[in-house]
Amino acid sequence: MGRFNSVPADQATGPTAEIYASIKKSLGKVPNAYAALATLAPAALQAMLAADKVLSSGPLSKPDQETIKLVISELAGCDYCVAAHSMVGKMVGLSPEAMHRVREGQATGDARRDALVAFVHYLALNPGTLPESQLKALQEAGYTGEEIVHVGLAISIITFTNVFNRTNDTTVDFPKPE
Repeated sequence: MGRFNSVPADQATGPTAEIYASIKKSLGKVPNAYAALATLAPAALQAMLAADKVLSSGPLSKPDQETIKLVISELAGCDYCVAAHSMVGKMVGLSPEAMHRVREGQATGDARRDALVAFVHYLALNPGTLPESQLKALQEAGYTGEEIVHVGLAISIITFTNVFNRTNDTTVDFPKPE
């Protein structure tokens, strides 16, 4: 499962057991990354899941959320998150070709998505204050201030899981991306 041991679901107690039950109810299984986090730091996983719930109920579309998570995961080199979010991306309507292009930072033919990819890509690779032209390009593509705040939230959430999975070398339990 990875470098850190996870408590099997049938042996979990306390907060870990509660988190396992909640995850299994919503996803049908407990992915390896969540099992390791629930074992090591259930409060940290709860915080991440709470942030993801805010993201999910916010103004960004599900395809936009997965686009952001794919860009950041690819740039981070997190094979676990690339696989997980490729599967979810497919479930929310992103084509395998579009996801491949997103991961490569290439144009998809969807002007709004391409502006999002360019923005997230630039933000992830360039330190310091973001040039106003980058923000304007995203706004001109139709993104509101509230949506841009949620772009930052999505980046924060996926960065946390990228860092953990890269540290843990979490065994990928999702299909390999197409």
